[in-house]
Amino acid sequence: MAAARIERGDLWKNKARSLQLQLRNRFRVAVDRRLRRHPIFVHGYFSSTLQRYLQRFQDFRRDSLPSSSAFYIKRVSKNFSAEEDSVILRMLQAVAVPVIGNVCHVFMHGLNRIQVYGIEKFHDALLNRPKDKPLITVSNHVASVDDPFVIAALLPPHVLLDAQNLRWTLCASDRCFKNPVTSAFFRSVKVLPVSRGDGIYQKGMDIAISKLNQGGWVHIFPEGSRSRDGGRTMRSSKRGVGRLIVDADNVPLVLPFVHSGMQEIMPVGANLPRIGKTVTVLIGDPIHFDDLLDAEVAKSESTGKLYDAVASRIGRQLHELKVQVDQLALQQQLELQNHHGRSAERAAGILQQVDWESFGMESFTSDDYEASSIEETKAKPNTSYQQQDEVVTPDRYFRVGFSYDGVIGSRMRSFVDPSELMGFAARGLFMNRKAQNISSTTYREVGPLQAWKQFLEANVLRQLKYC
Repeated sequence: MAAARIERGDLWKNKARSLQLQLRNRFRVAVDRRLRRHPIFVHGYFSSTLQRYLQRFQDFRRDSLPSSSAFYIKRVSKNFSAEEDSVILRMLQAVAVPVIGNVCHVFMHGLNRIQVYGIEKFHDALLNRPKDKPLITVSNHVASVDDPFVIAALLPPHVLLDAQNLRWTLCASDRCFKNPVTSAFFRSVKVLPVSRGDGIYQKGMDIAISKLNQGGWVHIFPEGSRSRDGGRTMRSSKRGVGRLIVDADNVPLVLPFVHSGMQEIMPVGANLPRIGKTVTVLIGDPIHFDDLLDAEVAKSESTGKLYDAVASRIGRQLHELKVQVDQLALQQQLELQNHHGRSAERAAGILQQVDWESFGMESFTSDDYEASSIEETKAKPNTSYQQQDEVVTPDRYFRVGFSYDGVIGSRMRSFVDPSELMGFAARGLFMNRKAQNISSTTYREVGPLQAWKQFLEANVLRQLKYC
């Protein structure tokens, strides 16, 4: 009897334990489903932010490992971005890229002045390279409009019409892809999004490598961001450009160039580009990496060190070009100043060669006249007030506009073309030798309107009477 009771008690305990486990499991499932259905944990800001920080923490741990397992060669297929290249996007690129490219070309060559050294290297690399040979162009980053303006200025207009063979470039997602409108615009001009802090193995870098594997052209700024001091110095190249070269199926042709003057066209904080500026571009020789990418050397070196070696070589080449382009820009500025000085001297020489006395005007361009005028001004500073009773004829009035006190004459030398002034004087509007019968008046009594009236009466009206 006692044994039966014990067995029944154990049976009820087992049933209670089983029921307890079932309820606990069911409660856990219910709570888990409820948390998953909550908008904060599904599509909310908290969930996305938490996931992003966890991913960054994992990338940080992976990149900070001392072993070579932190970096690896990641191959990307040619059709990696085939899903994103829709027909509508290609149609938009075929229209937007040529239009914006030609507008930037006209802006740089028409409203500004651009001087390019080594343009044949750029055209040869772009137009004459093998069909499946990818191209990477690298340059310094000074202004936010470096990529469209400088690239468009280096290309002829007929090349800008071929949107398919023009460059792809990278831009930070928090700058160019903030909303659907800007995202659609930058995608239509062949810009790929990359996220700051997501490492070199993110999707944007993979898409860029897939474009290179198709034989395309990718332009990248190895510094990673714009210069902080207006382009006076350059920072070191980042590891991402090394991955583009090492992980590509075919070793790309890398062409560097450096520009100076874009900081004046689009200064930091400006909303619109400026005109009337000078930009100097220096294109260097292609950079070769055969010694670094050799099979035996690549196996012996870790992937991270290989990325760093490639990026370091690109950075050294860009720094050397930076020194040269600064010297060229300074030399152009000095030549431009000397040209303006020679133009002023040439204009002064033309004015001095004109025989002004044959037109009834005093030679106000001679040094002796200017010296005498200055001495008279110093000796008689109040001539216009002390000699109020001087007798002045209309001849004197019209001549005083160019030689009186040597002041207005100097302005005429600066702003009046000599040939126009000679023709104007030849028509008899400055001097009139026939106006000798006009009664003498003082300088104070003859005003501008009265002088013109006397001149017309003595010349035009008299001729009309005889006609």
